Amino acid sequence: MAVLYQAVENRKNHLINQLMNYGYFKTPEGKQLYELTLTELELTHIEVKCKFGKEMKQYE
Repeated sequence: MAVLYQAVENRKNHLINQLMNYGYFKTPEGKQLYELTLTELELTHIEVKCKFGKEMKQYE
C-alpha cells in the first residue's frame, strides 16, 4: 500500500510543479494546489495546457 501512496504523491508533486511552471498557483475557487486531489490536479493540468496551447497558436 505504501508503494501506491508514494506513486500518487509523486504524480501530484509532478503536476503541481508543471502547473507552477505555467504560472498557475491557485484554483479560481481560491484553493492552493497542494489541497487538490490527484484527479483535480490532472483535470486542472489538462485545462491549463490546453489554454496555453491555444494562446501559443494565436502567435503562429
